[in-house]
Amino acid sequence: QVQLVESGGGLVQAGGSLRLSCAASGRTFSSSGWFRQAPGKDREFVAALKTILWRVATYYADSVKGRFTISRDNSKNTVYLQMNSLEPEDTAVYYCAADASGGYSGEYNYWGQGTQVTVSS
Repeated sequence: QVQLVESGGGLVQAGGSLRLSCAASGRTFSSSGWFRQAPGKDREFVAALKTILWRVATYYADSVKGRFTISRDNSKNTVYLQMNSLEPEDTAVYYCAADASGGYSGEYNYWGQGTQVTVSS
């Protein structure tokens, strides 16, 4: 049974940093992503990572480019989202996803339960 478990969310002041983790069990994945959903808004793509042959490609939403970094530790089957220079607009529930069924910013077959990130001004 495949499970994705996120951790690392919390409350941080604007300008601070957090690192989210997404530990996968049951199988490994060539594609993983992070999404977020703020209150009253649709879920939005944040970042994705995809293994293409021997390369690892990363993708970011324009709103987080230069501030967030997605990475993966294959030995732990865990994907990370390092978030720096956080802004109040980054406040949302963050979800990790694995096994993209379409494009990297679209649908995924597996989702975590979400972790709350709150950035205070």
